[in-house]
Amino acid sequence: MAHDAVQDGEGGRRDGSAVSLKPNAIGFVDALVIGLNATSPAYSLAAVIGPIVALVGIYAPGVMFASFVPMLLIASAFYYLNKVDQDCGTTFSWVTRAMGPWAGWLGGWAITMTGVLVVGSLADVAVSFTLLAVGLDGWVENDFVRQLLTVLLIIVMTALCVIGTELSAKVQNVLILLQIAFLLVFVVVALYRVYAGTTGFDSIEPSFSWLDPFGAGGAALTGGLLLGVFIYWGWESAVNLTEETENSASAPGKAGLWSTVVLLVTYLSVAVAVVAFAGTAFLAENAGEEEFIFAQLAGDVLGGWDWILLLAVATSAIASTQTTIIPASRTALSMARRQALPRHFGHISPRFRTPDVSTWWVAGIAIAWYLVVNQISTNALFDSLTALSLLIAFYYALTGVACAVYYRRHLTESVRNFVLIGLGPVVGAGLLAWLLVRSVIDMSDPANSYSGTSWFGLGPPLVIGIAISLVGVVLMVVWRLRDAVFWQERRGVADPELVHATTAKPPDGKSTDGKSTNGKSADGKER
Repeated sequence: MAHDAVQDGEGGRRDGSAVSLKPNAIGFVDALVIGLNATSPAYSLAAVIGPIVALVGIYAPGVMFASFVPMLLIASAFYYLNKVDQDCGTTFSWVTRAMGPWAGWLGGWAITMTGVLVVGSLADVAVSFTLLAVGLDGWVENDFVRQLLTVLLIIVMTALCVIGTELSAKVQNVLILLQIAFLLVFVVVALYRVYAGTTGFDSIEPSFSWLDPFGAGGAALTGGLLLGVFIYWGWESAVNLTEETENSASAPGKAGLWSTVVLLVTYLSVAVAVVAFAGTAFLAENAGEEEFIFAQLAGDVLGGWDWILLLAVATSAIASTQTTIIPASRTALSMARRQALPRHFGHISPRFRTPDVSTWWVAGIAIAWYLVVNQISTNALFDSLTALSLLIAFYYALTGVACAVYYRRHLTESVRNFVLIGLGPVVGAGLLAWLLVRSVIDMSDPANSYSGTSWFGLGPPLVIGIAISLVGVVLMVVWRLRDAVFWQERRGVADPELVHATTAKPPDGKSTDGKSTNGKSADGKER
């Protein structure tokens, strides 16, 4: 349960006096900032703005707005599930309670592997753009130097995660301020030059019609959504810190919801500025440049101050390198204390009150993945990132369905419950399931991959996604045969007392010091 951490001999005992995550370590604002930084706004924008414009032209802001809808619906599911079960494992814990241990385990595996796949790439981008900002362009082309600095950055950011959630939050607060300030400067200068007619490009004055997601037609919208919806991924890091956040029953969920809203405003502002300044032709022609499209535009927009935009992307990627480790490590911790993973992964540092073992394991595997895939080719690394969309869509959709299932006895109590807890999350899950199917279809064609090569007759991203899923299934079955305790858990429903409470209590009926508060289980089952 939320505070019954299973520890090994170093971290505590199995008698209930085990070391727990540090309660009330951060507040709502800290959680909001972490949720924002986990999405890496500047980097995400830089990576997708070109390809989206190539598909939908001036309607790129509209597609980003449409992409926001399923994320908001799933964020609602996270809010209401966290209200009745404040568990750092989020999707793993909630899906287990609502749909059983098999589905819960796979949801937890998907979250953990997203961290493994993306951390190395984020750190690589952070290093590359920092080097570009300080004029060391040659170092970016030196694979050994760049990869060495990338590994060192991952180690440093992982150490910050282990040393303490408060320190991590302080670092994140600084990084988000820098990132937003840099992006704001870029937006203001770009739009000023558009209206002044000094862009040097085929600039276009912004129009409200750009916000129409259907302006480019249905087929283009579908392709744009496949790209756009995943730039919002990462906000749930705020909810993974629920056990360490003040007012844990509501603050983390609200932070997740508000993260998506702030991201929407940020993405629309920058997208409008970029499209207006550079025009659609330039962006479409350079769609293959991915995040380096911002590096190309930086000098044109800001002149000698181009380092501002380069540092925006760098700070974005640095922040996300740290925050992306959080969901994976907290999920592994939650799985271990429910005996869904070896107990060792549930160890919490007695000094720092953070999941040190799972955090370092996630970082170590991420480093190994980054180095091995880079030896194959840079395109192989990009293909592994493309496979992320499959895992993200899977566990988000699973969470949306779990919300409606877990609250099924309360959906008809009010229109609010039916819409926000039932219909909304299910619609969000349906949209993501549709995107998942579309992604599988697209990825099956090797021509749609970065490398353009065929693996077993399929595109490399799809093969990577299938391989990760199969490894997860095999590990799950092996662990089930070795230790069946977790699989004895049964599906339940949300506890009415927690559903209707104005201030929900911890889901296991215990306060943070382990004392009984209500004697009820989180799943509402009779014991």
